[in-house]
Amino acid sequence: MTGDDAGRGSGAGGGLRGTSLHARRRERELAELADGRVVDLLVVGGGVTGVGVALDAASRGLSVALAEAHDLAFGTSRWSSKLVHGGLRYLAHGDLPVAWESAVERDILLRHTAPHLVRALPIVTPLTGDLPVPRAALVRAGLGVGDVLRRAAGTPRGVLPGSRRLTAMETLGFAPALRRAGLRGGLVYWDGQLVDDARLVVALARTAAGFGARILTRLRVQRIEAVGRAGTGAAAGFEVTALDGRGGGEVGLRARAVVNATGVWAPTLAPSIRLRPSRGTHLVVRSEVLAGGRAALSVPIPGELGRFALMLPQDDGRVYVGLTDVPVDTITDVPEPDDHEITELLEVVSRVLAAPLDRTDLLGAFAGLRPLLDGPPPAHRPGHPAEASQPGAGGRASSRTADLSRRHLVHADADGLVTVVGGKLTTYRRMAADAVDAAIAVAGLAAGPCRTTRLGLVGAAPRNRLAEIAAPRRLVERYGTEAPQVLALAADSPELGEPVGGGTSVTGAEWLFAIRHEGALEPADLVDRRSRIGLVPAERRTALAAATLLFDHAPSR
Repeated sequence: MTGDDAGRGSGAGGGLRGTSLHARRRERELAELADGRVVDLLVVGGGVTGVGVALDAASRGLSVALAEAHDLAFGTSRWSSKLVHGGLRYLAHGDLPVAWESAVERDILLRHTAPHLVRALPIVTPLTGDLPVPRAALVRAGLGVGDVLRRAAGTPRGVLPGSRRLTAMETLGFAPALRRAGLRGGLVYWDGQLVDDARLVVALARTAAGFGARILTRLRVQRIEAVGRAGTGAAAGFEVTALDGRGGGEVGLRARAVVNATGVWAPTLAPSIRLRPSRGTHLVVRSEVLAGGRAALSVPIPGELGRFALMLPQDDGRVYVGLTDVPVDTITDVPEPDDHEITELLEVVSRVLAAPLDRTDLLGAFAGLRPLLDGPPPAHRPGHPAEASQPGAGGRASSRTADLSRRHLVHADADGLVTVVGGKLTTYRRMAADAVDAAIAVAGLAAGPCRTTRLGLVGAAPRNRLAEIAAPRRLVERYGTEAPQVLALAADSPELGEPVGGGTSVTGAEWLFAIRHEGALEPADLVDRRSRIGLVPAERRTALAAATLLFDHAPSR
């Protein structure tokens, strides 16, 4: 990131004050819309794609409102592997366009958008009997192609080092938890790791708010009706009925264009969109299972080409083990892993560990739903923008969700409702830009060019400046340049500088900051999304009581 780029999101809204999300701001902005104010663009959905759309549109000069039925990052965006990855898995399936797009977007996140939230993570693939020499050679070749894509995307080796072969001793140096018997070496590559996917969503939302976007959580869109059809056939605008989840009843909203960014729920608003959702499950175990190693492990899944289970170290004394890919027929707000997925993940990673895992090692488990495209995109009416990205192989439906494309789709229906779906967390920015381009074209909006390739989020700064911030590293990696402001909240109340419960480093000051500036409206927002304590049920119960007490005694301003 250049000096001109750093922190531009904060500055656009008048600093911390302009980017602050809190209950009073929500009430004020919702009342303005309910009184009849028309916005250029209404975004439905507060996951990473939705807030990405809001930021892209607002930074182009459009008036924007975002409606989210629950909280920011309530759905799929908080259940990811926390990786900003270059798409090596897609190379195994010959999907070079997705791998290239992933490498480009990873570079933007690492160097421009959120260098405080994304860091380099070494990932080691142990060479054992489960990865015979011919297959290992294919993996090494894939890593080589990944290096080419990294260089072509402009990512310096100082940010993401190149991949290389390791001796057995070097492999154990990276990953001391590995079983020594049968280990003939390893392969290591570096990818991007998010300190927290939900924090990325919150930072995007706050940066959008700094450009004037109205970020309205607990506002469930119930109906979208096109009004005043113009001579071209596109709607002149939309009237939207929403339900205020904080007791305000039904609210009418008006917008010139609407983007449906609701992920697996997209067909609810756009029935012509066909999805085949899949569930991805992760286990939560203690960091001791890695025996002090800080590298992630990538373990081949027997009988699967290009699929690996991951052991991903976190800063909070935990390790996430994932990822499954299971088709689902029922969409739920909070998906639950099934017993078979848990067993599969434990068995796969235990094949390479000196101390195999069993269910007594589990602290918790979580699952998210991927909005994968099924079959060809719906036909679009002449004059509407074409899809930004379509499923590969001529749109043929796969028998397994693991084989479905991770490309995204932007589609405008006959009334001009734009839906963006598919893709993955790493490519959210490209998805958002494509969706805003489509909305501008359909509704004839006057807007500037996309700016988000070099737009820093709140807290962003060059890495050398981040290293100089007078705050604990843990806070800098979560708040960037705002870390000293979090610390300042405990200056007059030292108890706020203490952890909120056993087993966590999260402090009361962080939670108070979330209430005053990050749009937390309920205790569960603090426990489950502004921090990730809630991933461990035993710790969640204690933390939820502390969060409830803080809400009772800490006004939003």
